[in-house]
Amino acid sequence: MASEDGEVVRNKQVIFRDFVSGFPKETDMEVRESTTKLRLPEGSSGLLVKNLYLSCDPYMRNRMEKLDVPGYVDSFKPGSPITGYGVARVLESGHPNFKKGDLLWGFTGWEEYSIITAPETCFKIEHTDVPLSYYTGLLGMPGMTAYAGFFEVCSPKKGETVFISAASGAVGQLVGQFAKLFGCYVVGSAGSKEKVDLLKNKFRFDDAFNYKEEPDLDAALKRCLPEGIDIYFENVGGKMLDAVLLNMKLHGRIAVCGMISQYNLEQPEGVHNLMNLVLKRIRMEGFLVFDYYHLYPKFLEMVLPQIKEGKIVYVEDTAKGFESAPAALIGLFSGRNVGKQVVAVSHE
Repeated sequence: MASEDGEVVRNKQVIFRDFVSGFPKETDMEVRESTTKLRLPEGSSGLLVKNLYLSCDPYMRNRMEKLDVPGYVDSFKPGSPITGYGVARVLESGHPNFKKGDLLWGFTGWEEYSIITAPETCFKIEHTDVPLSYYTGLLGMPGMTAYAGFFEVCSPKKGETVFISAASGAVGQLVGQFAKLFGCYVVGSAGSKEKVDLLKNKFRFDDAFNYKEEPDLDAALKRCLPEGIDIYFENVGGKMLDAVLLNMKLHGRIAVCGMISQYNLEQPEGVHNLMNLVLKRIRMEGFLVFDYYHLYPKFLEMVLPQIKEGKIVYVEDTAKGFESAPAALIGLFSGRNVGKQVVAVSHE
């Protein structure tokens, strides 16, 4: 228990060193030990939390550069801890929605203890009969991203054909399963034989291919989806998007969730087949999950029973400890992770 003026404890942190151009490296971050007082500042309406799980997500690459995008998250601050989604336990609360002992998921620091200054952006964890780490993925931001992108942006109809790139990642594996349960024909691409096997055998995709072994992506799509694509869930951009545009059906929909193939390029690749948007009357829409968090209760209502009935499965790749966090984050950009990348930082 913290004393009147707060017990002083060790606080291991993952510090962001400086803005990055090109491919990020582990040395762009460093693990440091500092100390912190286990007490909220006087009159604070924030939360003092102990972090349990940290989430590694592709969008974090964008935050390693100087960003000036209204309505998007801020850049990381050089010399300060990395911030991102995580699961934490409340040690002290100055906010009416949270009390000591509560579990939550939301934006926190890559450190042992954090003060969360905007608790209204966090979600209290009410269901603890599933692994807590799921709140960095399946039941957290990636789960909501898959749900909003597929159901809200793509407006699917039963029997439609769905193609998902980066399909074994934190979001893709869920889009595929939601689409299958909804009654769609689902194909995914991934970057290794192991991941393709996962898509077909564990996530029950109808078909899948390893894009690294396909010299002609257009031919690969025509082989797997000879009738064409109604819905494309876009995670990679670049050459894959160009090939997909040639294979979309009339009135197809493309939900643009991310473009991981472009994040580390000094000069992004151009897209050549955009005229297909006109010829085929395709709707292509970018989206951010923040705009859909009001649907979180509806999402839980759908997905919790599906987890309990074994209809949805989720694959995580768990690194342990702060020392392994930089490598876990950088590994996302070479596809080293298999499934959702999580860092477990406390043994609770």
